[in-house]
Amino acid sequence: MKILHVITRSDLGGAQTVVINLANSMCANHEVTVVAGEDGPMWRALDHRVRKIKVEEIVRQVSVKDIIALFKLYKINKTLNPDVIHLHSSKIGVLGRLAFPKKKVVYSVHGFDSIRIAYRKFLPLEKLLKNHCKAIVLASDYDRKNIINEGIKKNLYIVYNGVCKPEKEAGLHIDGIDKYKKVVMCIARISPQKRFESYIEIAKLLPDYAFVWIGAEKKYDGLPDNVFCLMGFPNAKKYLQIADIFVLPTNYEGVPIVVIDALSYGKPVVSSDVGGISEIVLNNHNGYVLDNSDVAFAEKINYILEDSEIHNQFSKASFDIFNKSLTIDVMVEEYTRIYEI
Repeated sequence: MKILHVITRSDLGGAQTVVINLANSMCANHEVTVVAGEDGPMWRALDHRVRKIKVEEIVRQVSVKDIIALFKLYKINKTLNPDVIHLHSSKIGVLGRLAFPKKKVVYSVHGFDSIRIAYRKFLPLEKLLKNHCKAIVLASDYDRKNIINEGIKKNLYIVYNGVCKPEKEAGLHIDGIDKYKKVVMCIARISPQKRFESYIEIAKLLPDYAFVWIGAEKKYDGLPDNVFCLMGFPNAKKYLQIADIFVLPTNYEGVPIVVIDALSYGKPVVSSDVGGISEIVLNNHNGYVLDNSDVAFAEKINYILEDSEIHNQFSKASFDIFNKSLTIDVMVEEYTRIYEI
């Protein structure tokens, strides 16, 4: 099978991780090509057997470059003649459904709330193009229900994102955390969506724990002594193995890859109750999903970390959920069935 993945950006966000995992897992038995519009670490993470095509006119913002990008995507289809064209996220979901024949197109939304809430002005385009593909893939039942409520009802599928089973790495260390009882961790870009200020307030309520945030793009001064804010870097998820719990305060999500990463390391999770997170983080089983209250977050983090039996039970439950539903093998199997429709 000839598979073409198309995505706008080539950084290391959740959608890009799905592209990397699908492409690298399937390139041994299929002819796989990835198209994106910028330089970024995604390219280096792709297997050498994956064909890589950069189209500079594919940009995140609406631009006159979109017209050139449309013609280039059309030409790529004519040249490669793929069997399946897999579009990732909303911007390329629009361009790709205009450029490619719908009988070949699978469109992964990667978090419908990013359209429904954050960029609602683009929702009419989603409705206009709803039948210009053979499948629309949602990352959660939460997204499926919301997209149906917006009048998009046909050819919907749910595929939970999958990640690699992690290998433990020796010698990982973050200076200064040893003097604290436990390590709380979040890995995310700092943006209005992610509630970095809340994370700091939660840390103030729990001064005996080290609070590590990985994903900053600049240095932050004046942080509490127990907050360690590190710049983002590739494969930051490996540091989850030195965490005792993963915490994600956020305003909206689909099913974040980083939460799945935390489960793959067997970590309890405390997160905002948004998107489809409650489908993989089950209250009083492997963590908690909560309203955005700093006090509530602090109470649940403390409850888990101060009771070793609870912590061990939640850790095992996280690992079991990952192995059952959230591995790359499961994701590839489900996408393959959709590709073959």
